[in-house]
Amino acid sequence: MTMTTLPRHFFVTGTDTGVGKTTVTVHLMQQLIAQGLTVVGMKPIASGCEWIDGRWQNDDVMQLMAASNVQAPPQLVNPYCFQPAIAPHIAAAKAGIEIELDVIKTAYNELTRLADVVIVEGAGGLMVPLNTRHSMVDLLQALALPALVVVGMRLGCINHALLTVQVLQQQQIPFCGWVANQVDPDMSMPHENLQTLNDWLQQPPVLHLPYQGRPV
Repeated sequence: MTMTTLPRHFFVTGTDTGVGKTTVTVHLMQQLIAQGLTVVGMKPIASGCEWIDGRWQNDDVMQLMAASNVQAPPQLVNPYCFQPAIAPHIAAAKAGIEIELDVIKTAYNELTRLADVVIVEGAGGLMVPLNTRHSMVDLLQALALPALVVVGMRLGCINHALLTVQVLQQQQIPFCGWVANQVDPDMSMPHENLQTLNDWLQQPPVLHLPYQGRPV
């Protein structure tokens, strides 16, 4: 799997929170734009926002919008934005609303009309609850998107990566590749961990990003 063989639209998930999904998504957007494509990033649900220019805004979302070469309405790029940096379903409950998959799907469909490529970035990992009934996996299924998994290269990453891919397989969600993101500059045996992931995932990473500071 390489950049040239990635699907037209795909979903970026991670083995955990803080593994660098936004950094990876922006990097992918830049590479695809360099190939002459129109690309937009989408962050359906964002927690941890500030009141800027009359609305709640999230740093990850602003990075995605800055990286895009398509002018898309903010409400399509980020349908749900919550002030506290906590789990989405808890943040939504505190705000007195419920995250609805249909709202996100409608926004996503609109974005597919604006760009050649839509990259949807999840929040946390696959099993993060969105409401009392749905998790991030259900959103992936609702959008009918393949998943690209960001593996934060640090102690424990092999277990987290294999569990994540196992969930994708159990839910019959296409696995379109993985990214090795070096989030711990002092990780022991990094090359051996990378080789183990190559062997068990049966494919090399689409990207291998070196340590770039605190992941986002």
